[in-house]
Amino acid sequence: MVFETLWKEFAALDEVKAIALGGSRATGNADEKSDYDLYLYCDSIPSRDVRKAILDRCCSYIELSNQFWETEDDCTLNNGIDIDILYRDMKDFGNGLEQVVERFQAGNGYTTCMWHNLNTCRILYDESGALTAMKDRFAVPYPDELRRNIIERNRKLLSGYLPSYEGQILKAARRGDIVAVNHRTAAFFESYFDIIFALNRMTHPGEKRMTQIALSEAKILPADFERNISELLTHLFEDSETVAEHLTRIIRALDEIITTDA
Repeated sequence: MVFETLWKEFAALDEVKAIALGGSRATGNADEKSDYDLYLYCDSIPSRDVRKAILDRCCSYIELSNQFWETEDDCTLNNGIDIDILYRDMKDFGNGLEQVVERFQAGNGYTTCMWHNLNTCRILYDESGALTAMKDRFAVPYPDELRRNIIERNRKLLSGYLPSYEGQILKAARRGDIVAVNHRTAAFFESYFDIIFALNRMTHPGEKRMTQIALSEAKILPADFERNISELLTHLFEDSETVAEHLTRIIRALDEIITTDA
């Protein structure tokens, strides 16, 4: 199997201390076309030449050292399946998790994504057991203080303050700036879903299929959850009064479950 050949060659490198498989391939939700998300925890990133030599043997297409999010090589395996290989410093990764899971630091959306990534990954190689130990360390119940901080911070971002997304969306809609409407609406939903997953004590699964995951796994959801999202996005570039009405419905329904849960 070409994937197994690839990760085992990387595991033989001195710089690589642990390797984990993430995404749907790790959770069992993959189909035959699902990508591979491969995380390499390294003392230092192996050289381009060494990485390319391994990838040349296993891949039909290679993009080395993309830096859009994390340092990664984005490739297509010889069997036609795409693979994203991400290079991480284990200490930095652990420090980031500590800030969230143990120090309860909330972000502007996606707060617990990396915690979810660690919880759901499948460890393929762990030279010293350090990644396994990290996985055990953070295999804890969802902290109540983190939950409160995520809800409080991200609810303020939705509406009620001068920088809040609702006001930014409506200002953009009134001036006919559809790019800004789209941009701020995406940010609105980043915070909205951070609240939804926190309310349900669920780690954030990432940007894909958030509505479907919430519908299938969350026990606490706003009234008309799916319909309200669909109607806002369907009418997003119409007049600002219509947009305001749909935003109000979403926020009001969210506030009802926040208040009930308090």
